[in-house]
Amino acid sequence: MLRFVIARLLGTLPVLVLLSIGVFLMLHLTPGDPVQIMLGQDADPQSIAALRAELGLDQPLPIQYLRWAGNVLHADLGRSIRTHQPVTEAIVSRLPVTIELSLISLLLSLLIGLPAGVLAATRRNTALDLASTGLALAGVSVPSFFLGILLILVFALWLRWLPPSGYTPLLQDPRLNLAQMCLPAIALGAALAGIVARLTRSSLLDVLGADYMRTARAKGLSEAATVLRHGLKNALLPVVTVTGLQVGTLLGGAILVETIFALPGIGRLAVDSIFARDFPIVQGVVLFLALVRVLANLVADLLYGQLDPRIARG
Repeated sequence: MLRFVIARLLGTLPVLVLLSIGVFLMLHLTPGDPVQIMLGQDADPQSIAALRAELGLDQPLPIQYLRWAGNVLHADLGRSIRTHQPVTEAIVSRLPVTIELSLISLLLSLLIGLPAGVLAATRRNTALDLASTGLALAGVSVPSFFLGILLILVFALWLRWLPPSGYTPLLQDPRLNLAQMCLPAIALGAALAGIVARLTRSSLLDVLGADYMRTARAKGLSEAATVLRHGLKNALLPVVTVTGLQVGTLLGGAILVETIFALPGIGRLAVDSIFARDFPIVQGVVLFLALVRVLANLVADLLYGQLDPRIARG
């Protein structure tokens, strides 16, 4: 097991290097000068040149990248161009908000998607199946930012049931925190709930007619016990795969959702840094999100062994 984990982590290093190069080049080749943004349009050329030299932006791009990559190897992501705050500190300070939003969205999508998929598979071609499939398709089709705007319009402005935006720490006021996180979590988790429901239905339909399912029924097990104890465990393999892949997508989708609902998370930090051309912050956020996606895929692979002993032996 340890050898497998180490091999997977080593295999992701080239991906992270290529991703960092791509992000570095895209940021530095896009129009806009962070020094000009910081000093304003009326700044004199001497001040601009001095600040560029201080920040190291006057060096060739390969030198800038190698210097940044060398610092990353020493766990130093640099400092923000705007605030001079260490990038690691900026990410860590925003991390609890994004983690809370992602976990609530993931939990919500599983609590909705798994039962909906099981009911749709066991009630195939019924009104319940059609309703579940239709809702799943709607969840996948509607973009998170558009769904977020609709949720604010209906539940915050028209019905006035929930606050439209803002964030209160969980320990400070748990009730207000959950109320503020409700709409963002629905907007972010709706797509994953639809994916989980459709995949659970499709995968469960493939195993309902298997030999071991007929054997379980012949032994006298009820249909519910047969489906939940024998069928669902094997049907969850592709669901685990997609869920692991979607963890990174949740964090990426949080960029728009946090902006819409004014949540002070990593996504909002990335958006503000992109507009300010704060290269170190954006590079650090992208690298962090890529690392989280890699670790989520690794956890999904490890869960395979718990769901299917044949994979563990292999």
